[in-house]
Amino acid sequence: MSRRIVLSAVAGAAVLAGAGAFALAYAGDGAPVLAHSTARYTAPQGDRDGSFTFATEATAPSGLKSLKVLAWPEKSGLAEKPPTAEEMTRAESARCKPAGGDTERCAYTVRVTAADAAESPRGSWHVAVLATDADGTTTLDTEAVDFTVG
Repeated sequence: MSRRIVLSAVAGAAVLAGAGAFALAYAGDGAPVLAHSTARYTAPQGDRDGSFTFATEATAPSGLKSLKVLAWPEKSGLAEKPPTAEEMTRAESARCKPAGGDTERCAYTVRVTAADAAESPRGSWHVAVLATDADGTTTLDTEAVDFTVG
């Protein structure tokens, strides 16, 4: 066998091995994906409290470790400087349950008292979400869904 053919074969095998290793690394390196996010705000009425509920589906091949949620008014300092992933780690957690495969359904609900509603800015609000998978990979969506406080 000529030296040129041997070198070509070795180089070709190295390229294929490298491409295969990259493909395997890339396949297992997906960040969590959020889908079907919804938000619902119900104002308090009379002596009954209202509520804020956020729901989403999170898909993470390595498993979902946590999902943090923060509702913020459009007319606030966060409009100019949205929350960072580091800041979102201190937000409240949603509760998540398996929904089949790598997907979990997550929900976050908080009670809204008449005092809370009176102090809350009226108008558009956004929901920021930080999803963290078991490998520590994160997805931050600072405007995953919007809702209105009337």
